[in-house]
This record gives sequence, structure tokens and C-alpha cells, in this order.
Amino acid sequence: MADKSFTVLDLIDMELPEHTALRLKCIGGRKGLEKVISVPDINRPGLALTGFFDSFATGRVQLFGKGENAYLEKLHAENKMESIKEMFTYDFPCVVFSHGITPSEDFMKIAEAADCSVLQTDLESTEFLQRILRLFSNVFAPRKTLHGVLVEVYGIGILLTGHSGVGKSECALELIERGHRLVADDVVEIRCVNGNSILGQGANSLISHHMEIRGLGIINVAQMYGVGSIREQKEIQLVIKLEEWDSAKIYDRVGNDMDTVNYLGVKIPAIEIPVKPGRNLPIIIEAAAMNERLKFRGYNSALDFNQNILKWIETGEVQAAYYGSDDSY
Repeated sequence: MADKSFTVLDLIDMELPEHTALRLKCIGGRKGLEKVISVPDINRPGLALTGFFDSFATGRVQLFGKGENAYLEKLHAENKMESIKEMFTYDFPCVVFSHGITPSEDFMKIAEAADCSVLQTDLESTEFLQRILRLFSNVFAPRKTLHGVLVEVYGIGILLTGHSGVGKSECALELIERGHRLVADDVVEIRCVNGNSILGQGANSLISHHMEIRGLGIINVAQMYGVGSIREQKEIQLVIKLEEWDSAKIYDRVGNDMDTVNYLGVKIPAIEIPVKPGRNLPIIIEAAAMNERLKFRGYNSALDFNQNILKWIETGEVQAAYYGSDDSY
């Protein structure tokens, strides 16, 4: 759900790119602009207009297209507005007329009396439906904030995690220098979209593309490296935990057992990379990103290695070395 109440007025005031803009304006019932939208879905009230209210989808934004408006005009001409009055006794946040349609004066009076906002858009019904459902998917997506650095490496969204001072920002800075892109530094806001994807972005859009480098201070990545070095959001497809090298710990050396982390109910592949002097972390992270891309294309290096080892073991050469009299090892 949204962090705070999302009202009809918030819906109108959303600043969206032109290709996703809802182009809404209020043409009546301004007292209802403070009503809260709590259900991220749309209803076409065709049956309700006929007086059938069983399973009426209350709580949703009600969309009137050309078909619904034609029936409204028929009811207005026959002076049969009882079903409309009954519809407004139910609790829903607002009504929207697509195609730039303006409803009749009788309809507007009924809506005004019910303190329900009447909105208008010049978009077609289908286009408006697609846009507002995408918007609801974003606004009502479960979300949380994480400590880490989110970068895009070879098209793979990688979240760098680890305790403070382990070198996440310095590693990300080297990746930016090598042509990759920064999404957010230090505080990353994640949200679950469509139930199976985790999108990450800066928790504060004004400072998300600034980095804190110990000993250097705050730098503006977009100003130093150009706008091509940043992006606003990215799906997190791999989590890399940076940790100080522990000589007593056994680290994965083959890659057969891929670990995962669970963010908002979605499992994301995760690996641990130990940090110690002499290790070139940016190159390792680039290799991890390319390896992840290969997995998306159906190729797994670790499984391929295991299969080749098994084939080699089955060859006569290995059997002869094992059963032979010579000590070759």
C-alpha cells in the first residue's frame, strides 16, 4: 500500500510523463477531492446503471465511457434517474468520464449532493484504463528502504550490500568510471511490482545521484560523469554482499549453490564477495553481471563445468589412471 493516504486530489495532481499522463481535471463535486482511494482497481458500472447492484464494486474508481454515457443519456431523456441516485448511495472515491465526455446536469447535481468528485479525461477508455492501472501498481506497491548501493552493470540491476565502510560506494564509483550507471547510493527504496519484480530507486530523488566517498566528501555523479551515468530506477536482479575476508570461512568456489535473499516476498539471487587488498572488485562484479546474463539466456557455467567433469570421469583415460599401477598423483 501507499505510505500515506492516496486521495482523488493526489490522483489529479500526479506529475507524470506525457506518455503515461492521465490528463484528468475535476468538473464537479469538488468536496469529494479529499476522498481516499484505497482499492487499486477500476470498475465499469454498466450493470449498476440498470439498477442491478449485487456485487457492485464499491471502493473503486468508476469509469464511464461512451457506452455508459449513452445509457445515461437514455435515462435522462426518459427521466429515470433512480438507479443513478441509488448508485451514489454506495461508497466509491470518484467517477471518471473518458473521451472528454461531459455528463448531464442532472447527473452532476446527484454527484454534488453525494459529495462525489466527477473527473474528465480526453483519453479513450482503454488507454485510460491501462495508464491508471499502471499508476496504481506503482502507488500501491509494497515498499521498504534498504542500506546499500544500486547500480546497473551490463543491463543487470545489482544491489551492493554490506556493513558501513566496506567499500560499496568506492566500488560503485569505479563501475561508473568504467561506463556503468548509478541508480542510488546509501539509501535505496525498493517496491514490489506485479508480485514478482523488485524495482529500486533513490529514497530521495534530489540526492539519490550523489555519493559519499570517505576522504573526498559528497560528489554529484550526474555532473561529473554526465547524465548517461545515472538512471532513475532499475529492477534488482542480483544482490552482492561485500564482506571483509574471513580466513576461517569457506566461500563458494564453484557456484553450484546459488543463495537468494527475500525482499517483499520475492527471491533474488545473491552472492557473497570477500573483500581484501589486491582483489579487483569492479572486475569481479562485471563478471558476475555477465554470468547472470548468461543464466537468463539459459547457460549456467557451474552446471556446464560439472557436466564436463562427469564426462571426463567416465572416459577411459581417468579409469586407467585410477586403476593403473603408476602413482600419477
